[in-house]
Amino acid sequence: MDLAEGFRNHREKITNKWVEYTLSTYISSGFFVKERDKFANPVGGNIREALGRLLPLLIEGAARDKLLPPLEQMMSIRSVQEFTPSQAIAPLNAVKHITREVFAADKERRQLVHELYDFDFAVDLAVLAAFDVYTQYRERLYQVRIKEIKSGNHILTGSRCASKLLAEDNTQDLKKVNGI
Repeated sequence: MDLAEGFRNHREKITNKWVEYTLSTYISSGFFVKERDKFANPVGGNIREALGRLLPLLIEGAARDKLLPPLEQMMSIRSVQEFTPSQAIAPLNAVKHITREVFAADKERRQLVHELYDFDFAVDLAVLAAFDVYTQYRERLYQVRIKEIKSGNHILTGSRCASKLLAEDNTQDLKKVNGI
């Protein structure tokens, strides 16, 4: 019994547990886990799709450029939500523990737990890449907010959106920083 066969036999189970763990990090986790319709639950649908695409890439030890599309899909969602950077990225690391748990529960594949070094390393590289992606999305979000404040669009909408609240709380600070 080799590692590739172990992953083939348990890939779906690992993916499902990984998705469930990731969705459990949300406040409305019950809805995200139960609702499978991608249109009714775009967050859950995108997380399922991203992790489903990411696991085979991690198993094969794919290069960073191949990991980026599913990481971007996931981080684009998590970067605009109320997560700290570590909370946004932590579910990626969980796949190492989930994989060990699944393999350890299978008597025939229990010994494969000791052969996961390359897989663990691939996950570690994906976590680092996800941090880069997360920070790029957060930077983009803040640039949009700053442009919104500079243009005055937040005044036109009059809504209680995050950018409006940011403008109310920090307009003076932003003006000082931006030399306005």
